[in-house]
Amino acid sequence: MRALAWHGKHDVRVDTVDDPEIVNPRDCIIKVTATAICGSDLHLYDGYIPTMQSGDILGHEFMGEVVETGPKSTLKKGQKVVVPFTIACGSCYHCGKHQYSACDNGNPADNQDIGMELYGQPMSGLFGYSHLTGGYAGGQAEYVRVPFSDVGPIVIPDGVDDEKVLFLSDILPTGWQAAEYAQIEPGDTVAVWGCGPVGLFAVQSAFLMGAARVIAIDHFPRRLELAKRFGAETINFEESAVYEALMEMTGGIGPDAVIDSVGLEAHGLFVDNVIDQIKVSTFLATDRAHSIRQAIVACRKGGRVSMPAVYGGFVDKFPLGAFMEKGLTLKTGQTHVQHYMPALLNAIMEGKIDTTFLISHRMDLEDAPKGYKMFHEDQNNVTKVVLKPGFN
Repeated sequence: MRALAWHGKHDVRVDTVDDPEIVNPRDCIIKVTATAICGSDLHLYDGYIPTMQSGDILGHEFMGEVVETGPKSTLKKGQKVVVPFTIACGSCYHCGKHQYSACDNGNPADNQDIGMELYGQPMSGLFGYSHLTGGYAGGQAEYVRVPFSDVGPIVIPDGVDDEKVLFLSDILPTGWQAAEYAQIEPGDTVAVWGCGPVGLFAVQSAFLMGAARVIAIDHFPRRLELAKRFGAETINFEESAVYEALMEMTGGIGPDAVIDSVGLEAHGLFVDNVIDQIKVSTFLATDRAHSIRQAIVACRKGGRVSMPAVYGGFVDKFPLGAFMEKGLTLKTGQTHVQHYMPALLNAIMEGKIDTTFLISHRMDLEDAPKGYKMFHEDQNNVTKVVLKPGFN
């Protein structure tokens, strides 16, 4: 089959590789009908995530048709399914609490030592996202093996267009969880850092949860315009000082809740961010954490901080004093996709949530390297690339 493989920093290629096979009784094989390039895939593209190996197949946002099942899979051949990017067994301690992204069994035992050393506990299993998260082949391919297929994939009704439901695999549940973790109350003002896919879904979700005002922060004009479609007020951080603007917009109080959808590759010519870039380039640090610092400082006293953004290592200059003295709470983590998929599918079917607005480019799987390069270099105009095998 054909699949997009990682070969090094800024080097991804569509290769011919072996077809996947059933390995465990709960597996299934799906023929991919749509897959997408995620903003967090760019962390792999930029070489930020450790334990990648040449030839690893990328992609964690995908869906398709079931073509083969193991004897203990609950799926049937011919069904259309969306697959969550998190791999969960459904029966461990954490899965019992619906904390699927903390599953103890999704990541094979021989890969768990890496996470233990970095984080004190093993990482959960993820598709196409390094050997730190299991070394699983991803979905930017013609076919994918899906472990624990009796737990993860959600069956899509006949006649539903792929593009309406594809983002159930990751970014829609991630944006929704981000808003939920912000504990939004009716009348709240919520500030969202980053208007990439997750940030835009967080904006939409915050309004659905009762926020009176959502303030979206970015520097790409087209992304800010997309946020305005949902009713958000906007701040372009290249044109305005974010903290001062937020204080003026909230009468000096600050937002009730803040959401960091930026993560470890923050942009902007800010003093702390420049220092971070120097440290990262000289291997003295791992993450550029400007956005979470700014969110904490701007949040009102007694407010809530939600952090769906990806961070991978250690940060310094963290405003721990502000966090404590202001009495803030922080909630974060990989998304418990399986928990949110059924309700969000219903919301899509009822027309309460729009997903297709995000798609800017549709390409053949063979053009995936071009899609990565476009997304990396022009994030103003490239908001989401959807890849379809045989699209041309």
